[in-house]
Amino acid sequence: MIKRRLPLALAAAVTVIPAAASAGEVSLNGEGIVRYEPDSARLQFSVTAEHPDAAKASEQVSDTMDEWRQAIAAYRNELDDYSDADLSVYTRMLPVREQGQDPKRVSVASQTVSFSINNLELLNPLIGEANKLGLQYHLGSHQFFHSDEQGLEREALARAIADARSRCEFVAKQLEQRCGEVVSLNVNGGHRPVPMMQAESKMVGDAVSSVGPREIQATVSATFELD
Repeated sequence: MIKRRLPLALAAAVTVIPAAASAGEVSLNGEGIVRYEPDSARLQFSVTAEHPDAAKASEQVSDTMDEWRQAIAAYRNELDDYSDADLSVYTRMLPVREQGQDPKRVSVASQTVSFSINNLELLNPLIGEANKLGLQYHLGSHQFFHSDEQGLEREALARAIADARSRCEFVAKQLEQRCGEVVSLNVNGGHRPVPMMQAESKMVGDAVSSVGPREIQATVSATFELD
């Protein structure tokens, strides 16, 4: 009997096809969410005074700042990145109330205080002192944060990767295969903290009663081998 040999290239193709048919890949997404309560805040207060004499306006601001420094002396070591050197003085024209009246010029002096706290128990006492002295301020959700946000971001990413692996294992099981090595992994965007519903700081009277929960989200796109 005459045995015919296949051309070398064709023989190679025949041997490769079954191996290729048994292998495969699966691409899917994974999501990780970490929920937390802020434990820190960035605060800014300002004091303003008006007087026809610029020196007098500045003096009023300086006196108020001296009172502020004395009032917060007990908390000063817990205020990070403290600064109260931002002083500005400018003039503005007062609106004329009666026709024919000459406009009057007034000097406005303003000084700003800014700092961070890593203990929110200090928040209401500091706000109380600011209110007593007439300092202006604004509180919004963007001013509150967590002291270890980088750690929370990494935890959310780890959960997203674990979620992708879990989904791969589920798919592989349905196909009676095994989830193998990672072929590619793409981290989708950043991990910016997102205020959850009703996460705005809530004030009762002159005190903050609730800051509200936040969450950090991370997503990944991954491709795995199927064995």
